[in-house]
Amino acid sequence: MRFTSFLLAFISIVGMNSEENFCTNSSDVNSNISNGCVQFTVSSGTGCAWMCQYCANQLGTNNYYFTDGVCTYETGGCAGNPIAGKQYTCCSV
Repeated sequence: MRFTSFLLAFISIVGMNSEENFCTNSSDVNSNISNGCVQFTVSSGTGCAWMCQYCANQLGTNNYYFTDGVCTYETGGCAGNPIAGKQYTCCSV
């Protein structure tokens, strides 16, 4: 049980601190910011931890939401199941 908790914490920390762990290069993210929202697509292997950090950075706030609910904050961090190539939108509140 401790090892699993440690492993999950490590993955979360690495994911939050290194964009390259989830998105191999900047061409994998296609974003458009307007009206307090950012729209983007992601490549295969991108997780919600990266997506949440990306939205917070792009919108300049931790107070935002995904319009389709793909990622939500749960105990331990941002969780969900994004699909590569699908367009996602997050908006500041």
